[in-house]
Amino acid sequence: MSKFGELVDLNIPVLLDFYTEWNDASVAMHPVLRDVAAALGDKAKVIKIDVDKNSQLAEALRVKGLPTLMIYKSGEMKWRHSGEQDANTLIGLLKEHL
Repeated sequence: MSKFGELVDLNIPVLLDFYTEWNDASVAMHPVLRDVAAALGDKAKVIKIDVDKNSQLAEALRVKGLPTLMIYKSGEMKWRHSGEQDANTLIGLLKEHL
């Protein structure tokens, strides 16, 4: 939890993916997130957070549905969505915050 502030306090957009391995929609997002990370390189960061291992953080951020995706920049949440998203949409959203 203490590292969370460091993770999201970057000057580049940070896409957080709250997931579990037992949730089919979460698992389906893995290749999408790889594509997003590959497309943006070092212009943005993609971080996957397992809610089973980080339940306090998920609770603090009120993560209910999985996957839950969030974009942070400079410590501020810029966007949030519960459910699957396609790579092009995510890439577009991250580019808006470059």
